[in-house]
Amino acid sequence: MSMNRREFLQLLAIASAGGMTLHSDIARAEAAAEKLYELPKFGNVSLLHMTDCHAQLMPIYFREPNVNLGVGDMLGKPPHVVGEGFLKAFGVKPGGAEAHAFTYLNFVEAARNYGKVGGFAHLSTLVKKMKASRPGALLLDGGDTWQGSGTALWTNAQDMVDACKLLGVDVMTLHWESTYGADRVKEIEEKDFAGKIDIVAQNVRTTDFEDPVFKPYVIKNINGIPVAIVGQAFPYTPIANPRWMTPNWSFGIQEQGMQEAVDAARAEGAQVVVVLSHNGMDVDLKLAGRVTGIDAIFGGHTHDGMPAPTVVTNPGGKTLVTNAGSNGKFLGVMDFDVRGGKVVDFRYKLLPVFANMLPADKEMADFIDKVRAPFIEKLSEKLAVTEGMLYRRGNFNGSWDQLLVDALIAEKDAEIAFSPGFRWGTSLLPGDTITMEHLLDQTAITYPWTTVTDMSGEMIKTVLEDVADNLFNPDPYYQQGGDMVRVGGLQYSCDPNAGMGKRIDNMMLKGKRIEPGKTYKVAGWAPVSEAAKDSGPAVWDVVANYLRAQKVISQRPLNLPSLKGMDGNPGVAV
Repeated sequence: MSMNRREFLQLLAIASAGGMTLHSDIARAEAAAEKLYELPKFGNVSLLHMTDCHAQLMPIYFREPNVNLGVGDMLGKPPHVVGEGFLKAFGVKPGGAEAHAFTYLNFVEAARNYGKVGGFAHLSTLVKKMKASRPGALLLDGGDTWQGSGTALWTNAQDMVDACKLLGVDVMTLHWESTYGADRVKEIEEKDFAGKIDIVAQNVRTTDFEDPVFKPYVIKNINGIPVAIVGQAFPYTPIANPRWMTPNWSFGIQEQGMQEAVDAARAEGAQVVVVLSHNGMDVDLKLAGRVTGIDAIFGGHTHDGMPAPTVVTNPGGKTLVTNAGSNGKFLGVMDFDVRGGKVVDFRYKLLPVFANMLPADKEMADFIDKVRAPFIEKLSEKLAVTEGMLYRRGNFNGSWDQLLVDALIAEKDAEIAFSPGFRWGTSLLPGDTITMEHLLDQTAITYPWTTVTDMSGEMIKTVLEDVADNLFNPDPYYQQGGDMVRVGGLQYSCDPNAGMGKRIDNMMLKGKRIEPGKTYKVAGWAPVSEAAKDSGPAVWDVVANYLRAQKVISQRPLNLPSLKGMDGNPGVAV
């Protein structure tokens, strides 16, 4: 591997951050990078997979969760294992680059050591490397690609559409893409993607005659072998996001439709059938046990970076279930050995994308610079400095979420604040400057309005119970996406194992019990009702005002619930 000056300086940064001396240790750093990305070719069909990049074109920090609770049959099973238990479950060596990529452990120190992750220029280098070593390989995009940054919002997703074409995406499915509206999604499919990228989703149909909105699947020829990619868009899009943005589309899991699509692809001659899914991993695991004929599910939505597939047995054989993390942080590489018209063996690797270990692809880097140029002044505005780490990932409040609800309470003169249980959003290290770009990484959506509502104590409990059931229902098919609503001002206890309507208790506000019949002033944002359009200023404007006034953001305790029945659960490490 030859090195130019820029790559040498990147490796020098890794070496010095890790306390290495020059000469032999620089060589060791270079060798480590080369070893990480030297993946021997296997078999005759290769599929690359990225998902949930949330419009992050630039390298970022991203902390994995320390709370990812599994309940019912999912107790203690991937993806519901965190920290040291995760490393043990997957045989990942503690203290190394991969341990940092896959867990929250020693995050600040490790992040400073290994640097940022993702970035489309570095991802592009890795994609090109994998495609060069695997002729005919396809790049699959699991969705949540066009949303999550200021530039994606301001360009109406055009920056990400063009970036994905340049990256070489072949097939994709959808979730947050739908929040640009049905017309915009179809415009991109028919104009930008025509003949280049296929959008597949067997579970999206028209509400009148149930006609397919997108192709249910496509069949691609890889080295003479027909490979079918069946699409599965996020089933609960009209519930988790505004219904009025896709008023004439129906979604749902559509298990029978999935079986019909798989059978049709097989009947057309497909020797390999995979599902490109945005279900979330628990849903994919259940689906894999009930639908036959699927060789692998490439999953997304829950942002779970899984180093190895889960093998699920069903009446027709076995299905591999994978999930490739988020934020451009990982690239999944699946190699199949196909003989006699079927898959007989496989190899899988989820590769972390370390920006310091992969040189930037010049073409992509130039494109990113160009697309960001008109917005760079606004993105770069310095709002405040954070004394503690800021992150958003886990079942309950992260420190970024805490900052948002604290700002809403202060700026809206509210007693309580709710913030959606979004999983996307980049991380910051202690001492970092919070810029407008970082704030938009947490808030950039097409329905950003802030609200203030008078809510009874009974209604507050109902809201919390509904979200808790979406998260902790023991049947994955009833888990409707997202993590627990983030709360400010309010304390409560949560028993994830309890039945519907019985998980939330001990709701307190400033030391006093919440009364069912009393009214409380509650601030929030991201209302899904069309009636709430333009109800209040955008959340980023509200929070930016708060940050400018504060100047320095102190490390604050998280407003976490008191958990019941979770002792010994390997999905929690506080």
